[in-house]
Amino acid sequence: MHNTAGAAKRVAHGKAAVRKRILTALFLSTATASAAIFAPAFAQQYAFDQVVIEGNQRVDNATILGFAGIRRGQALSQGGLNDAYQGLVRSGLFQTVEIVPQGGQLVIRVQEYPIVNIINFEGNKRLSDEDLAGIIQSQARRVYSPSVAEADAAAIGEAYRARGRIAATVTPKLIRRSEGRVDLAFEITEGRVTEIERLSFIGNRAFSDRRLRQVLETKQAGLLRTLIQRDTFVAERLELDKQLLRDFYLARGYVDIQVTDASAEVARERDAVFVSFAIREGRQYRFGGVTTVSEIEGLDAAEFGALSRVRSGVPYSPVVVENTIARMENLALRKGLTFVRVDPRITRNDRTGTLDLEFALVRGERVFVERIDIEGNTTTLDQVIRRQFRSAEGDPFNPREVRQSAERIRALGFFSDAQVNARPGSASDQVIVDVNVEEQPTGSLSFGASYGVESGIGVNIGFSESNFLGRGQALSVAVSTGTDSTSSSISITEPAFLGRDLSLSLGAFYNVTSQKNAIYDTANVGTRVALSFPVGDVSRLELRYGLSKNTIKGYEGKDVGGTIEVNPTLEAESARDGEFTSAVGYTYSYDTRIGGLSPDRGVVFRFSQDFAGLGGDAKYISNEVQALAERKILNEDVTLRAIFEAGAISPLGGYSTRVTERYFGNSKIRGFEGNGIGPRDTVTDDALGGNFYAVARFEADFPLGLPEEYGISGGLFLDVGSVWGLKGDVFDADNNPIDTGFNPRAAVGVSVLWDAPIGPLRFNFSKALKKEEYDKDQPFDLTISTRF
Repeated sequence: MHNTAGAAKRVAHGKAAVRKRILTALFLSTATASAAIFAPAFAQQYAFDQVVIEGNQRVDNATILGFAGIRRGQALSQGGLNDAYQGLVRSGLFQTVEIVPQGGQLVIRVQEYPIVNIINFEGNKRLSDEDLAGIIQSQARRVYSPSVAEADAAAIGEAYRARGRIAATVTPKLIRRSEGRVDLAFEITEGRVTEIERLSFIGNRAFSDRRLRQVLETKQAGLLRTLIQRDTFVAERLELDKQLLRDFYLARGYVDIQVTDASAEVARERDAVFVSFAIREGRQYRFGGVTTVSEIEGLDAAEFGALSRVRSGVPYSPVVVENTIARMENLALRKGLTFVRVDPRITRNDRTGTLDLEFALVRGERVFVERIDIEGNTTTLDQVIRRQFRSAEGDPFNPREVRQSAERIRALGFFSDAQVNARPGSASDQVIVDVNVEEQPTGSLSFGASYGVESGIGVNIGFSESNFLGRGQALSVAVSTGTDSTSSSISITEPAFLGRDLSLSLGAFYNVTSQKNAIYDTANVGTRVALSFPVGDVSRLELRYGLSKNTIKGYEGKDVGGTIEVNPTLEAESARDGEFTSAVGYTYSYDTRIGGLSPDRGVVFRFSQDFAGLGGDAKYISNEVQALAERKILNEDVTLRAIFEAGAISPLGGYSTRVTERYFGNSKIRGFEGNGIGPRDTVTDDALGGNFYAVARFEADFPLGLPEEYGISGGLFLDVGSVWGLKGDVFDADNNPIDTGFNPRAAVGVSVLWDAPIGPLRFNFSKALKKEEYDKDQPFDLTISTRF
């Protein structure tokens, strides 16, 4: 037993020794292999006595070596050869590149890109070849580059997408020619215009979708607009729409407004887009307490506080605050106080929904405008942009004035984009104002047709240029014809006469009419010069002079029962052939709608006087007054409007007014023909007009429940007024007195308003409630709607 156990131990010990020797051998072999694997690698070095370049035809050897960065005899690593290869590829001159070391010789083989012979555009209709050529970077007689061609295709596609054709595709194609030349063709599939199929809002409670759609630059296409006009989708316009929505709510006291998202979903066919805006309105805030304090010794806060236009209890509006600040800072400048800043300090009262406002007069930092740099204007002169700034080089820097100047530049309408920013100048107290603009077309040539119940079918031809010769001048030429009238005019306006806020206007006109309700024609030719300037924040004064020649011709009476009857008044006036009128006048206008001080309401007042008699034949004083009050109610979906107009022409020195100078009903009182009211010869049916008129109009515009994109709304109106008064005794053809007294007329009616592509049309259906027997009523009228 003992021997057997010892033998077993010796066997086991032997096996263990064998296992140890095997493990040791494996470890040593593994360590050796690992040492071989992880040993430092030494990059192979190359040295060349000669560099051979093959395949190049137009690019010389020196240029190729320059791109490769290789010199003869230079030692290069494998990484150096790779850098040489990348340098040749990046040059954009070679289609293929191969670098092969062969002992002491380095061979560079290249295949050059071909030369572009001509560039063609195929399939384009909406954009001309000239437009597309200005977009791409590829050029004829230059080396063809695939990357540039692909970038050009993308740029063309983007140009189409900016015009609402997001389904457009562009593919660059090569046509091989001899001698290493190619023709480059861009195959274009324009696709259909992508319309805004639906424009919706999420989260709006204070205002309806219809009202908010009116705010946006983006419009929704509908049934009628599909037939006549398409509203296209432009993705870049959504950011502008978001800002317009924010401004709309802020101007109405919604200080917490957030437009959290503006998304556009493209239909599967890529021919329609569904756009939605997500809104968080918050609550509406109103102005609470308004105070003015001064933190500058010796500066009277009460004097500045008197300039405030902020009223407690009205909805908060940042525009009102900004205008008040501007008035206070301008007062400080007039008093010779520089670097006075007005800080608006707002205290929010969530419980009452009010904002207490404190205007604090503080001493601002002493920073000056070093210079104003203007870039991007190729047509518009620098002076046109510079005059939008109220400060110049060397003046104290006012950040608020810079923002307002940027708004004035954008309001010119000359630029598709205008950015105004300030950056540090050459010293710590200096600031440079950078102005970057992108110009857009400012001229238009229009051809059109019009129709009115009074004027009939007409043809209109017009040319207008709002930035004539890049000087900011407005030039307008227009010719229009109707069934019974022809008119032509030309005018030019300089908005900054003598470099100041003075608008100088020069114009000439020639009008010929064939009166529909009178057996005579008129001709009026003349010229006019006017100078206007602001006299307040929302008021303006115009001074003018006009010289004209008025002629009544063709009056021979009217055949009444086989007898030619002649009105003595018209007969006498037509005998006064070609009288001249030389008149000076002025117009004062006050419009609270300017600047949007009260976005849901407005008041307009205008008063004009013209004095004829400074030379010429006519001698009279003409007075006219116009007033309007307007307010939007029911979340601004309904507009209420009251308008009053009146005029009086008073002859001087025994002068008798002519039919070309007196007032007629025209469109002032709806429900009657143009010459349908006022003094009339009942025998010849000739309208004589009157020296006085007055009319009050009451209107309400409201939605009809139709989709907003149709552009159709409704209205109700009530017009009350009259035309009356002639100097001296006036008789008809039978020598009977003509009624020239004040006889009020009244008409009531409904309107259908259509924002048509040719202009805003108004269809009036009227009923005369009060009229004289000789009046001419008109139950239906179609006119171009105008804004008072």
